[in-house]
Amino acid sequence: MNQTPKHAVVFAYHDVGVACLQALIDAGMQIDLVITHADDPNETIWFSSVQKLCEQRGLPCRIVQPSALLNLVSEIKAIAPDYLFSFYYRFMLPTELLETATIAALNMHGSLLPKYRGRAPVNWAVVNGETETGATLHVMEVKPDAGDIVGQVAVSIEIHETAKEVFDKVSQAAKQVMEQVLPQLMQGKLPRRPNPLTEGSYFGGRKPEDGRIDWTKSAMSIYNLIRAVAPPYPGAFAELSGEKVILTKSSLPLDPGVALSPSQAAILKKSGLGMHLVDNRYFGLCGDGKVLELFLA
Repeated sequence: MNQTPKHAVVFAYHDVGVACLQALIDAGMQIDLVITHADDPNETIWFSSVQKLCEQRGLPCRIVQPSALLNLVSEIKAIAPDYLFSFYYRFMLPTELLETATIAALNMHGSLLPKYRGRAPVNWAVVNGETETGATLHVMEVKPDAGDIVGQVAVSIEIHETAKEVFDKVSQAAKQVMEQVLPQLMQGKLPRRPNPLTEGSYFGGRKPEDGRIDWTKSAMSIYNLIRAVAPPYPGAFAELSGEKVILTKSSLPLDPGVALSPSQAAILKKSGLGMHLVDNRYFGLCGDGKVLELFLA
């Protein structure tokens, strides 16, 4: 007996949007409408395009301004999708839209919920020196990232990896989550378990200014910040001789008494906390007395 195909309306953007939309296509989900949003002209676009994937696959796709989302309610009500998906769509969906899904409205989040709810979860995880994160599909509620967990896949964060490298792993984890739960979703079944919010925290968005290095912090903390905002993100920055410099990466913290020559260590100690040019190499002396070798954009 043939299974009745399930229908979906999808809000999607970025690499996770492309990966998860592809998973829906591969599973045979009937995609009645895809909503994306315009690229930010002030942002470097280094990621895949949902709109291009839709053009390649012949899917109905529309760019909608976030202020006009409520205008979609009557149209999507008429579609009466089984599922409404949000895959790295950058704007909160109004309750009226969530209620158009006859089975569930589901969001893909780039962390292991309930940890790192909110904005820029991968960057925050790297900033905080986490060794693991992942992707979580969850039921959408009015409160962000608060609904029941439907599926989850973890990925490691290696000590040398930048946020971009971790994000690439999270994008693949998101697709794996979809591949794991889609057989049940296609049958109209919704696996779900509680999302214990007290076991995690909410984080806000990050601004370029958040990349400013505070040299009073430990070398490991600064190292993590540099890799958390390394290109294609805006980059960590410091001042050298009154000039702002963007840092692309750094070494792991060095013990100045071991990894530097005696003369280099003496110069840094005398110069004090901050960024310094010594023997044509850039170093940062940090609040815990350790040193980072720094590499500029």
